[in-house]
Amino acid sequence: MGNRILVVDDAAFMRMMIKDILTKNGFEVVGEATDGVQAVEKYQELKPDLVTLDITMPEMDGIEALKQIRKIDPQAKVIMCSAMGQQAMVIDSIQAGAKDFIVKPFQADRVIEAVRKTLG
Repeated sequence: MGNRILVVDDAAFMRMMIKDILTKNGFEVVGEATDGVQAVEKYQELKPDLVTLDITMPEMDGIEALKQIRKIDPQAKVIMCSAMGQQAMVIDSIQAGAKDFIVKPFQADRVIEAVRKTLG
C-alpha cells in the first residue's frame, strides 16, 4: 500500500504536527517543503503517494503549487490545509484538482480520514 507523504507548510510547527499524526498512524513522511516552489521540486524528486499542501505560503501559494504539481502528474493526490475562513480558496483548490482539505487546527482523526480516503 502506497503511503509515502510529502508535507508542505511554511510553519515548521504545523509540519511537525502533521508529521506526528501521520507517522503515529503508520504513514511515512518522505519529505517536507516550506513553500510552493520547494513543494514542486520535492514532488518531482520524491514522487510521493500523497501531498499535504498548505494554501497560504510565501513565494508560491498552495493553489499555484497544486496546479504545477498536477501539470507534472495529473494523477497527483493532494490534500489542502487551510485556516478557518478560507472557503473561497478551498473551493479554488478543489476545482484545481485537490482531492480533499483539512482545516487548522488539525484534528488527528480528520487528517487520517482525509489521507485514507484520498489514498483509496
